[in-house]
Amino acid sequence: MKVVVTGATGNVGTALLRRLTDADIVGVARRVPESRPPYDRAEWTPVDIGEPGAEELLAEVMQGADAVVHLAWRIQPSHDQNALFRTNVTGSDQVFTAAVRAGVPHLVHMSSVGVYAKGDKSRRVAENWPNTGISSSTYSRHKAAVEHLLDAVERDNPELVVSRPRPGLILQADSAAEIKRYFFGPLVPGPLFRLAQAKKVPVLPLPRRTVLQFVHADDVADALAKLLATRAPGPFNIVAEPEITPAALAKLVGARHVPVPAAALRALVAATWRLRLQPTAEGWVDLALGVPLLDAGRARGELGWTPRHGAHEVVSELLAGLAHREDVPGSPALRA
Repeated sequence: MKVVVTGATGNVGTALLRRLTDADIVGVARRVPESRPPYDRAEWTPVDIGEPGAEELLAEVMQGADAVVHLAWRIQPSHDQNALFRTNVTGSDQVFTAAVRAGVPHLVHMSSVGVYAKGDKSRRVAENWPNTGISSSTYSRHKAAVEHLLDAVERDNPELVVSRPRPGLILQADSAAEIKRYFFGPLVPGPLFRLAQAKKVPVLPLPRRTVLQFVHADDVADALAKLLATRAPGPFNIVAEPEITPAALAKLVGARHVPVPAAALRALVAATWRLRLQPTAEGWVDLALGVPLLDAGRARGELGWTPRHGAHEVVSELLAGLAHREDVPGSPALRA
């Protein structure tokens, strides 16, 4: 099987390269990685998917492919909305256009929990929950916009099988440097992560609605492999159990949970982001507090997917990575 993977040097892409041991992989990335495991398993083509005319080169790369897995996405620079839109929305559109032009039979687009409209955290929702996003979050708006582009692609090309995994927050130790760079920046010092990993944080101030779902990158890669094997169409929620409440997160870092008003946290994040003290805009707070909890029953029932890592283990592994690991040799995307 020939599989073209965009964004193949990132968090999920790295895990997918580890997982697809029997496939011929063509990796597409803005920056080609060093030739070391697992990146030495792929044939690499450097492409910026958001560049004008990128669909022509992408269509050439995709000739003869059995499937395209679209993982490429940008979260930074968060202050440059045009750059994010160019890669996330325009770039995704060009990937889809290229796949159709090349006659690829199966397109897998990595969506997200962020595609969903607000939920009240009191129940799990299935894949039919509205995929209109949360408007104050750039990430969520872009995820929703891309799925709507994909609706048109699917409608106009009925012969194309389109799969849409929608995972929760995807973590692994190898993503620690990337997550530190994308979401924390220099405002959060390294020693604080070591205290968290050692369960010595005194208090954790978070709103009560900060209830999140996580999944390990290797388990997401396993779900992608099952989608490639079955060519199952449509959306699939991908999350591990259980959901992580503020109290559970506080316990993982040895802290006492102190509830704080959501508005206060949002204001603090907004002010420090505007002052460029940290890289996370307030839309991420809205997303964390607003996204619904997902029911992964369809993935378990139709794909036979069962995550090997529980949510507590996933968070603990990331904390250890944040405390002790700097980057992943070979990957430009996962370097500190």
